[in-house]
Amino acid sequence: MSNAALLIDFGSTYTKLRAIDLERRAVLASGQGPSTVTTDVNVGMRLALEDLARRLGSLPKFRVRLASSSAAGGLRMVTAGLVRELTAEAARRAALGAGARLVGTFAYRLTAADLERIAALAPDIVLLAGGTDGGNSEVILHNARALGASRLDCPIVYAGNRAAWDEAEPLLAGKEVLCTENVMPELNVLNIEPARAAIREVFIRRIVQAKGIDRARGTCDAVLMPTPAAVMEGARLLAEGCASASGLGELVVIDPGGATTDVHSIATGAPTTPGAVERGLPEPRVKRTVEGDLGMRHNAATIAEVAGVARLAEDARLPQHRVERLIGELARDVGRLPSTPEEHALDRALARAALRVAMKRHCGTMEVVYSALGPVNVQTGKDLSGVRVVIGTGGVIAHGAAPLELLETVLADPAEPESLRPRAPRFLVDRQYLLYACGLLAQAEPQAALELALNCLEEPVAEAAA
Repeated sequence: MSNAALLIDFGSTYTKLRAIDLERRAVLASGQGPSTVTTDVNVGMRLALEDLARRLGSLPKFRVRLASSSAAGGLRMVTAGLVRELTAEAARRAALGAGARLVGTFAYRLTAADLERIAALAPDIVLLAGGTDGGNSEVILHNARALGASRLDCPIVYAGNRAAWDEAEPLLAGKEVLCTENVMPELNVLNIEPARAAIREVFIRRIVQAKGIDRARGTCDAVLMPTPAAVMEGARLLAEGCASASGLGELVVIDPGGATTDVHSIATGAPTTPGAVERGLPEPRVKRTVEGDLGMRHNAATIAEVAGVARLAEDARLPQHRVERLIGELARDVGRLPSTPEEHALDRALARAALRVAMKRHCGTMEVVYSALGPVNVQTGKDLSGVRVVIGTGGVIAHGAAPLELLETVLADPAEPESLRPRAPRFLVDRQYLLYACGLLAQAEPQAALELALNCLEEPVAEAAA
Protein backbone atom coordinates (compact mmCIF):
# COMPACT_ATOMS: atom_id res chain seq x y z
CA MET A 1 0.00 0.00 0.00
CA SER A 2 1.22 3.48 -0.82
CA ASN A 3 2.34 5.65 2.11
CA ALA A 4 1.85 8.93 0.24
CA ALA A 5 -0.92 11.52 0.48
CA LEU A 6 -1.70 14.36 -1.92
CA LEU A 7 -3.14 17.56 -0.41
CA ILE A 8 -4.49 20.14 -2.86
CA ASP A 9 -5.46 23.79 -2.55
CA PHE A 10 -7.39 25.15 -5.52
CA GLY A 11 -6.49 28.79 -4.94
CA SER A 12 -7.50 31.95 -6.75
CA THR A 13 -4.06 32.33 -8.34
CA TYR A 14 -2.39 28.94 -8.04
CA THR A 15 -3.33 25.31 -7.61
CA LYS A 16 -0.92 24.23 -4.87
CA LEU A 17 0.05 20.62 -4.09
CA ARG A 18 1.80 19.00 -1.14
CA ALA A 19 2.93 15.38 -1.39
CA ILE A 20 3.28 13.85 2.07
CA ASP A 21 5.08 10.72 3.28
CA LEU A 22 2.56 9.38 5.80
CA GLU A 23 5.04 6.98 7.37
CA ARG A 24 7.86 9.48 7.93
CA ARG A 25 5.47 12.42 8.59
CA ALA A 26 7.42 14.53 6.10
CA VAL A 27 6.88 16.58 2.96
CA LEU A 28 8.07 14.72 -0.11
CA ALA A 29 7.72 17.71 -2.44
CA SER A 30 5.55 20.68 -3.34
CA GLY A 31 4.21 21.67 -6.73
CA GLN A 32 1.96 24.29 -8.23
CA GLY A 33 0.34 25.46 -11.41
CA PRO A 34 -1.89 28.37 -12.41
CA SER A 35 -5.48 28.09 -11.22
CA THR A 36 -7.80 27.63 -14.20
CA VAL A 37 -11.17 27.29 -12.47
CA THR A 38 -12.78 29.84 -14.78
CA THR A 39 -12.01 27.63 -17.80
CA ASP A 40 -11.03 24.03 -17.04
CA VAL A 41 -9.71 23.26 -13.56
CA ASN A 42 -7.93 20.19 -14.91
CA VAL A 43 -5.51 22.33 -16.92
CA GLY A 44 -4.05 23.97 -13.81
CA MET A 45 -4.18 20.68 -11.92
CA ARG A 46 -2.28 18.88 -14.67
CA LEU A 47 0.41 21.57 -14.72
CA ALA A 48 0.69 21.39 -10.92
CA LEU A 49 1.03 17.59 -11.08
CA GLU A 50 3.69 17.90 -13.78
CA ASP A 51 5.59 20.34 -11.56
CA LEU A 52 5.30 17.92 -8.64
CA ALA A 53 6.44 15.00 -10.79
CA ARG A 54 9.54 16.93 -11.89
CA ARG A 55 10.47 17.52 -8.27
CA LEU A 56 9.84 13.91 -7.25
CA GLY A 57 11.13 12.17 -10.35
CA SER A 58 7.77 10.43 -10.74
CA LEU A 59 4.42 10.55 -8.99
CA PRO A 60 3.76 7.85 -6.38
CA LYS A 61 0.42 6.14 -6.01
CA PHE A 62 -1.36 8.22 -3.41
CA ARG A 63 -3.32 6.57 -0.60
CA VAL A 64 -5.47 9.69 -0.16
CA ARG A 65 -5.99 12.76 -2.36
CA LEU A 66 -7.89 15.53 -0.59
CA ALA A 67 -8.55 19.13 -1.59
CA SER A 68 -9.73 22.47 -0.33
CA SER A 69 -10.58 25.55 -2.36
CA SER A 70 -10.38 29.31 -2.07
CA ALA A 71 -10.74 29.82 -5.81
CA ALA A 72 -12.78 32.57 -7.43
CA GLY A 73 -12.73 34.72 -4.31
CA GLY A 74 -13.63 31.96 -1.86
CA LEU A 75 -17.05 31.12 -0.49
CA ARG A 76 -19.05 34.37 -0.61
CA MET A 77 -21.67 34.57 2.10
CA VAL A 78 -24.36 36.97 3.28
CA THR A 79 -25.97 36.69 6.72
CA ALA A 80 -29.36 38.02 7.83
CA GLY A 81 -30.37 38.10 11.49
CA LEU A 82 -32.68 39.81 13.95
CA VAL A 83 -30.61 42.11 16.18
CA ARG A 84 -27.21 43.11 14.81
CA GLU A 85 -25.49 42.68 18.18
CA LEU A 86 -27.04 39.25 18.82
CA THR A 87 -28.30 36.82 16.17
CA ALA A 88 -26.72 38.73 13.28
CA GLU A 89 -23.38 38.61 15.11
CA ALA A 90 -23.84 34.90 15.88
CA ALA A 91 -24.52 34.25 12.20
CA ARG A 92 -21.41 36.26 11.26
CA ARG A 93 -19.24 34.13 13.55
CA ALA A 94 -20.69 30.92 12.10
CA ALA A 95 -19.94 32.12 8.57
CA LEU A 96 -16.34 33.06 9.34
CA GLY A 97 -15.77 29.85 11.27
CA ALA A 98 -16.89 27.82 8.26
CA GLY A 99 -14.26 29.44 6.07
CA ALA A 100 -16.63 31.77 4.26
CA ARG A 101 -15.77 35.20 2.98
CA LEU A 102 -18.45 37.39 4.52
CA VAL A 103 -19.52 40.03 1.99
CA GLY A 104 -22.63 41.38 3.76
CA THR A 105 -24.39 41.33 7.14
CA PHE A 106 -28.02 42.44 7.46
CA ALA A 107 -30.23 42.84 10.53
CA TYR A 108 -33.95 43.35 11.22
CA ARG A 109 -36.46 43.21 8.36
CA LEU A 110 -34.98 42.93 4.91
CA THR A 111 -36.13 45.80 2.70
CA ALA A 112 -36.39 45.95 -1.08
CA ALA A 113 -33.14 47.92 -1.07
CA ASP A 114 -31.51 45.21 1.08
CA LEU A 115 -32.57 42.54 -1.40
CA GLU A 116 -31.12 44.53 -4.29
CA ARG A 117 -27.90 44.94 -2.33
CA ILE A 118 -27.76 41.20 -1.58
CA ALA A 119 -28.31 40.36 -5.24
CA ALA A 120 -25.51 42.75 -6.22
CA LEU A 121 -23.17 41.04 -3.74
CA ALA A 122 -23.76 37.75 -5.61
CA PRO A 123 -23.37 35.44 -2.58
CA ASP A 124 -22.75 31.73 -2.88
CA ILE A 125 -24.81 31.11 0.30
CA VAL A 126 -27.22 33.11 2.47
CA LEU A 127 -27.29 32.27 6.18
CA LEU A 128 -30.75 33.14 7.56
CA ALA A 129 -30.95 33.53 11.34
CA GLY A 130 -33.12 35.37 13.83
CA GLY A 131 -34.92 34.83 17.11
CA THR A 132 -34.21 32.40 19.91
CA ASP A 133 -36.06 29.06 19.79
CA GLY A 134 -39.67 29.90 20.62
CA GLY A 135 -38.88 33.64 20.63
CA ASN A 136 -39.44 36.30 17.99
CA SER A 137 -40.62 34.73 14.72
CA GLU A 138 -42.02 37.79 12.94
CA VAL A 139 -38.70 39.04 11.55
CA ILE A 140 -37.34 35.69 10.35
CA LEU A 141 -40.68 34.87 8.65
CA HIS A 142 -40.68 38.28 6.96
CA ASN A 143 -37.10 37.67 5.77
CA ALA A 144 -37.91 34.12 4.62
CA ARG A 145 -40.82 35.49 2.59
CA ALA A 146 -38.63 38.22 1.09
CA LEU A 147 -35.82 35.82 0.19
CA GLY A 148 -38.27 33.26 -1.18
CA ALA A 149 -39.77 35.83 -3.54
CA SER A 150 -36.40 37.29 -4.56
CA ARG A 151 -34.36 36.56 -7.67
CA LEU A 152 -31.54 35.06 -5.63
CA ASP A 153 -30.33 31.74 -6.98
CA CYS A 154 -28.11 30.43 -4.21
CA PRO A 155 -28.58 28.00 -1.31
CA ILE A 156 -30.09 29.33 1.92
CA VAL A 157 -29.05 27.89 5.29
CA TYR A 158 -31.85 28.38 7.85
CA ALA A 159 -30.25 28.66 11.30
CA GLY A 160 -32.82 30.67 13.24
CA ASN A 161 -35.88 30.15 15.45
CA ARG A 162 -36.69 26.45 15.17
CA ALA A 163 -40.31 27.08 16.19
CA ALA A 164 -40.80 29.17 13.03
CA TRP A 165 -39.37 26.61 10.59
CA ASP A 166 -42.69 24.99 9.69
CA GLU A 167 -44.02 28.38 8.58
CA ALA A 168 -40.77 29.46 6.96
CA GLU A 169 -40.29 26.34 4.84
CA PRO A 170 -43.16 26.99 2.40
CA LEU A 171 -42.12 30.65 2.13
CA LEU A 172 -38.76 29.48 0.81
CA ALA A 173 -40.24 27.00 -1.67
CA GLY A 174 -38.36 26.99 -4.93
CA LYS A 175 -35.02 27.76 -3.26
CA GLU A 176 -32.37 25.27 -2.20
CA VAL A 177 -32.70 25.34 1.59
CA LEU A 178 -30.89 23.49 4.36
CA CYS A 179 -32.35 23.74 7.87
CA THR A 180 -29.98 23.38 10.82
CA GLU A 181 -29.92 24.21 14.52
CA ASN A 182 -30.37 27.78 15.71
CA VAL A 183 -27.11 29.75 16.02
CA MET A 184 -28.60 31.34 19.18
CA PRO A 185 -31.15 28.94 20.71
CA GLU A 186 -31.26 30.97 23.93
CA LEU A 187 -30.39 34.56 24.69
CA ASN A 188 -26.57 34.96 24.79
CA VAL A 189 -26.05 31.24 24.12
CA LEU A 190 -24.09 30.49 20.93
CA ASN A 191 -24.49 27.26 18.97
CA ILE A 192 -22.55 27.86 15.78
CA GLU A 193 -20.98 24.46 15.04
CA PRO A 194 -24.14 23.00 13.36
CA ALA A 195 -24.35 26.05 11.09
CA ARG A 196 -20.66 25.71 10.24
CA ALA A 197 -21.23 22.06 9.31
CA ALA A 198 -24.25 22.97 7.17
CA ILE A 199 -22.27 25.66 5.32
CA ARG A 200 -19.53 23.17 4.53
CA GLU A 201 -22.11 20.63 3.37
CA VAL A 202 -23.53 23.17 0.92
CA PHE A 203 -20.00 24.05 -0.16
CA ILE A 204 -19.20 20.43 -0.97
CA ARG A 205 -22.53 19.67 -2.63
CA ARG A 206 -23.03 22.73 -4.76
CA ILE A 207 -20.27 25.31 -4.62
CA VAL A 208 -17.58 22.87 -5.71
CA GLN A 209 -19.68 22.16 -8.79
CA ALA A 210 -20.45 25.84 -9.39
CA LYS A 211 -16.75 26.70 -9.35
CA GLY A 212 -16.00 23.84 -11.74
CA ILE A 213 -13.76 22.05 -9.25
CA ASP A 214 -15.78 18.84 -9.50
CA ARG A 215 -14.15 18.41 -12.92
CA ALA A 216 -10.94 17.45 -11.11
CA ARG A 217 -12.41 14.30 -9.60
CA GLY A 218 -10.08 12.18 -11.66
CA THR A 219 -7.12 13.56 -9.75
CA CYS A 220 -8.57 14.00 -6.23
CA ASP A 221 -10.86 11.90 -4.07
CA ALA A 222 -12.83 14.73 -2.45
CA VAL A 223 -12.98 18.48 -1.99
CA LEU A 224 -13.71 18.72 1.71
CA MET A 225 -13.98 22.39 2.65
CA PRO A 226 -12.97 25.98 1.89
CA THR A 227 -9.25 26.57 2.39
CA PRO A 228 -9.70 28.93 5.38
CA ALA A 229 -11.69 26.17 7.10
CA ALA A 230 -8.85 23.73 6.37
CA VAL A 231 -6.38 26.15 7.97
CA MET A 232 -8.66 26.41 11.00
CA GLU A 233 -8.88 22.61 11.28
CA GLY A 234 -5.10 22.44 11.10
CA ALA A 235 -4.86 25.01 13.89
CA ARG A 236 -7.44 23.14 15.97
CA LEU A 237 -5.53 19.87 15.58
CA LEU A 238 -2.27 21.55 16.60
CA ALA A 239 -3.88 23.03 19.69
CA GLU A 240 -5.92 20.04 20.86
CA GLY A 241 -3.90 17.10 19.57
CA CYS A 242 -5.60 13.78 18.86
CA ALA A 243 -6.38 10.60 20.75
CA SER A 244 -2.81 9.33 20.60
CA ALA A 245 -0.78 12.55 20.81
CA SER A 246 -0.90 15.87 22.65
CA GLY A 247 -1.15 19.25 20.97
CA LEU A 248 0.52 22.57 21.72
CA GLY A 249 -2.28 24.03 23.81
CA GLU A 250 -4.00 27.35 23.23
CA LEU A 251 -2.66 29.13 20.16
CA VAL A 252 -3.18 31.81 17.52
CA VAL A 253 -2.50 31.60 13.77
CA ILE A 254 -2.05 34.82 11.81
CA ASP A 255 -1.97 34.93 8.01
CA PRO A 256 -1.32 38.22 6.16
CA GLY A 257 -2.35 37.84 2.52
CA GLY A 258 -2.79 39.94 -0.57
CA ALA A 259 -6.53 40.47 -0.11
CA THR A 260 -7.12 39.92 3.64
CA THR A 261 -5.29 39.29 6.90
CA ASP A 262 -6.85 36.33 8.73
CA VAL A 263 -6.48 35.50 12.41
CA HIS A 264 -7.50 32.17 13.97
CA SER A 265 -7.50 31.54 17.72
CA ILE A 266 -8.02 28.24 19.52
CA ALA A 267 -8.46 29.43 23.09
CA THR A 268 -11.22 29.97 25.61
CA GLY A 269 -10.34 33.63 25.95
CA ALA A 270 -11.59 33.61 29.55
CA PRO A 271 -10.50 36.52 31.77
CA THR A 272 -7.09 36.25 33.38
CA THR A 273 -7.68 39.40 35.43
CA PRO A 274 -9.12 38.43 38.84
CA GLY A 275 -12.69 39.60 39.31
CA ALA A 276 -13.13 40.69 35.68
CA VAL A 277 -16.68 40.66 34.30
CA GLU A 278 -17.31 39.60 30.69
CA ARG A 279 -19.52 41.74 28.46
CA GLY A 280 -21.20 40.89 25.15
CA LEU A 281 -21.79 37.59 23.43
CA PRO A 282 -19.72 34.63 24.65
CA GLU A 283 -16.67 34.08 22.50
CA PRO A 284 -16.24 30.78 20.63
CA ARG A 285 -13.17 28.76 21.55
CA VAL A 286 -12.44 28.33 17.83
CA LYS A 287 -12.61 31.79 16.29
CA ARG A 288 -11.62 33.30 12.96
CA THR A 289 -11.61 36.93 11.94
CA VAL A 290 -11.02 38.21 8.41
CA GLU A 291 -9.75 41.75 7.98
CA GLY A 292 -10.77 42.64 4.43
CA ASP A 293 -9.22 46.10 4.64
CA LEU A 294 -5.78 44.78 5.57
CA GLY A 295 -4.80 42.96 2.38
CA MET A 296 -1.19 43.78 1.59
CA ARG A 297 -1.85 44.23 -2.11
CA HIS A 298 -5.52 44.98 -2.64
CA ASN A 299 -5.69 47.28 0.41
CA ALA A 300 -2.20 48.76 0.76
CA ALA A 301 -3.68 52.27 0.70
CA THR A 302 -6.14 51.34 3.45
CA ILE A 303 -3.35 49.92 5.63
CA ALA A 304 -1.50 53.21 5.19
CA GLU A 305 -4.64 55.10 6.18
CA VAL A 306 -5.24 52.92 9.24
CA ALA A 307 -1.61 52.90 10.40
CA GLY A 308 -0.83 56.46 9.30
CA VAL A 309 1.41 57.25 6.33
CA ALA A 310 3.91 59.05 8.52
CA ARG A 311 4.26 56.05 10.84
CA LEU A 312 4.53 53.70 7.86
CA ALA A 313 7.25 55.87 6.33
CA GLU A 314 9.14 55.96 9.62
CA ASP A 315 8.89 52.18 9.96
CA ALA A 316 10.12 51.66 6.37
CA ARG A 317 12.81 54.35 6.85
CA LEU A 318 11.67 56.06 3.66
CA PRO A 319 10.58 59.61 2.89
CA GLN A 320 6.81 60.00 3.17
CA HIS A 321 6.49 61.14 -0.46
CA ARG A 322 8.20 57.92 -1.61
CA VAL A 323 5.82 55.81 0.46
CA GLU A 324 2.82 57.62 -1.01
CA ARG A 325 4.15 57.09 -4.52
CA LEU A 326 4.89 53.39 -3.99
CA ILE A 327 1.44 52.79 -2.48
CA GLY A 328 -0.12 54.49 -5.49
CA GLU A 329 1.81 52.15 -7.76
CA LEU A 330 0.60 49.15 -5.76
CA ALA A 331 -3.00 50.33 -6.10
CA ARG A 332 -2.58 50.35 -9.88
CA ASP A 333 -0.88 46.94 -9.98
CA VAL A 334 -1.99 44.70 -7.10
CA GLY A 335 -0.05 41.75 -8.50
CA ARG A 336 3.25 43.57 -8.23
CA LEU A 337 5.95 41.92 -6.12
CA PRO A 338 8.70 43.89 -4.39
CA SER A 339 11.96 44.01 -6.33
CA THR A 340 13.91 47.05 -5.08
CA PRO A 341 15.24 47.73 -1.55
CA GLU A 342 12.62 50.49 -1.15
CA GLU A 343 9.79 48.15 -2.17
CA HIS A 344 10.98 45.43 0.19
CA ALA A 345 11.20 47.94 3.04
CA LEU A 346 7.65 49.15 2.38
CA ASP A 347 6.37 45.58 2.07
CA ARG A 348 7.68 44.72 5.52
CA ALA A 349 6.28 47.91 7.00
CA LEU A 350 2.87 47.11 5.48
CA ALA A 351 3.11 43.59 6.92
CA ARG A 352 3.95 44.86 10.40
CA ALA A 353 1.03 47.29 10.30
CA ALA A 354 -1.41 44.64 9.03
CA LEU A 355 -0.29 42.12 11.65
CA ARG A 356 -0.47 44.62 14.50
CA VAL A 357 -3.95 45.91 13.60
CA ALA A 358 -5.41 42.47 12.75
CA MET A 359 -4.29 40.98 16.06
CA LYS A 360 -5.57 44.00 17.99
CA ARG A 361 -8.99 43.61 16.34
CA HIS A 362 -9.12 39.87 16.99
CA CYS A 363 -8.26 40.13 20.67
CA GLY A 364 -10.51 41.52 23.36
CA THR A 365 -10.14 44.58 25.53
CA MET A 366 -10.26 45.33 29.23
CA GLU A 367 -11.60 48.58 30.62
CA VAL A 368 -12.38 49.88 34.07
CA VAL A 369 -16.05 50.78 34.55
CA TYR A 370 -17.13 52.66 37.64
CA SER A 371 -20.27 51.32 39.33
CA ALA A 372 -22.11 52.03 42.56
CA LEU A 373 -19.86 49.42 44.19
CA GLY A 374 -16.67 50.95 42.87
CA PRO A 375 -14.40 50.22 39.85
CA VAL A 376 -15.00 46.97 37.93
CA ASN A 377 -12.77 45.42 35.24
CA VAL A 378 -14.97 44.69 32.22
CA GLN A 379 -13.71 42.41 29.43
CA THR A 380 -15.10 42.50 25.91
CA GLY A 381 -13.95 39.75 23.54
CA LYS A 382 -11.23 37.16 24.09
CA ASP A 383 -8.35 37.51 26.52
CA LEU A 384 -5.41 36.07 24.57
CA SER A 385 -2.73 37.59 26.78
CA GLY A 386 -1.66 34.18 28.08
CA VAL A 387 -1.84 32.23 24.83
CA ARG A 388 1.09 29.83 24.56
CA VAL A 389 1.88 29.77 20.82
CA VAL A 390 1.56 32.17 17.87
CA ILE A 391 2.03 30.67 14.40
CA GLY A 392 2.76 32.83 11.37
CA THR A 393 1.86 31.68 7.88
CA GLY A 394 1.41 33.37 4.51
CA GLY A 395 3.95 34.61 2.00
CA VAL A 396 5.54 37.59 3.74
CA ILE A 397 6.12 35.57 6.94
CA ALA A 398 6.86 32.18 5.40
CA HIS A 399 9.15 33.37 2.62
CA GLY A 400 10.43 36.77 3.76
CA ALA A 401 13.49 37.56 5.84
CA ALA A 402 13.33 38.01 9.61
CA PRO A 403 9.90 36.50 10.36
CA LEU A 404 10.51 36.93 14.10
CA GLU A 405 10.72 40.69 13.66
CA LEU A 406 7.32 40.62 11.92
CA LEU A 407 5.65 38.34 14.45
CA GLU A 408 6.81 40.38 17.43
CA THR A 409 4.55 43.20 16.26
CA VAL A 410 1.48 41.22 17.42
CA LEU A 411 2.58 41.27 21.07
CA ALA A 412 0.91 43.25 23.83
CA ASP A 413 2.02 46.88 23.92
CA PRO A 414 2.48 48.66 27.29
CA ALA A 415 1.19 51.81 25.58
CA GLU A 416 -2.16 50.04 24.99
CA PRO A 417 -2.82 48.22 28.28
CA GLU A 418 -6.50 47.73 27.43
CA SER A 419 -5.67 45.38 24.50
CA LEU A 420 -5.54 41.69 25.51
CA ARG A 421 -2.94 40.60 22.96
CA PRO A 422 -0.43 37.78 23.61
CA ARG A 423 2.28 38.75 26.10
CA ALA A 424 5.02 36.14 25.79
CA PRO A 425 4.11 33.33 23.36
CA ARG A 426 6.39 30.93 21.61
CA PHE A 427 6.57 31.84 17.90
CA LEU A 428 6.46 29.26 15.10
CA VAL A 429 6.50 29.71 11.32
CA ASP A 430 4.64 27.63 8.74
CA ARG A 431 7.31 28.06 6.06
CA GLN A 432 6.02 25.24 3.88
CA TYR A 433 2.36 26.41 3.87
CA LEU A 434 1.22 23.19 5.51
CA LEU A 435 -1.60 24.20 7.84
CA TYR A 436 -4.27 23.76 5.15
CA ALA A 437 -2.73 20.38 4.25
CA CYS A 438 -2.72 19.26 7.89
CA GLY A 439 -6.34 20.35 8.26
CA LEU A 440 -7.30 18.21 5.27
CA LEU A 441 -5.17 15.25 6.29
CA ALA A 442 -6.67 15.37 9.80
CA GLN A 443 -9.97 14.20 8.32
CA ALA A 444 -8.35 10.88 7.30
CA GLU A 445 -5.10 10.48 9.27
CA PRO A 446 -5.20 12.78 12.34
CA GLN A 447 -2.06 11.45 14.04
CA ALA A 448 -0.04 11.70 10.83
CA ALA A 449 -1.35 15.23 10.28
CA LEU A 450 -0.44 16.33 13.81
CA GLU A 451 3.05 14.84 13.73
CA LEU A 452 3.64 16.31 10.25
CA ALA A 453 2.77 19.78 11.50
CA LEU A 454 4.89 19.43 14.62
CA ASN A 455 7.83 18.23 12.52
CA CYS A 456 7.59 21.02 9.95
CA LEU A 457 6.82 24.15 11.95
CA GLU A 458 10.00 26.17 12.55
CA GLU A 459 11.07 28.47 15.34
CA PRO A 460 12.25 31.80 13.89
CA VAL A 461 15.57 33.03 15.17
CA ALA A 462 16.56 36.60 15.94
CA GLU A 463 19.71 36.28 13.80
CA ALA A 464 17.48 36.13 10.70
CA ALA A 465 16.87 39.85 11.09
CA ALA A 466 20.51 40.66 10.44
